[in-house]
Amino acid sequence: MSRKDQAPASSAAPREAAGPGRRQFLRTAGMVGLGAAAAPLVAAPAEARESPGEQVKGRYQLTDHVQRFYFLNSL
Repeated sequence: MSRKDQAPASSAAPREAAGPGRRQFLRTAGMVGLGAAAAPLVAAPAEARESPGEQVKGRYQLTDHVQRFYFLNSL
């Protein structure tokens, strides 16, 4: 009798029992991934609006301490 004709080992039964659980988990994980990928497509775009006071306030300025920070971090 060759190995092909022999019955599968006894470890095949637990593997079959665990198989559908893994398949269901992977199927569910795939569906969750698709849902997460599609969520930004469905969501309304966010708009950042500045108040008139924020539009006229001072912005980033290259001062001595900022230049020193960049210099020290480039070392």
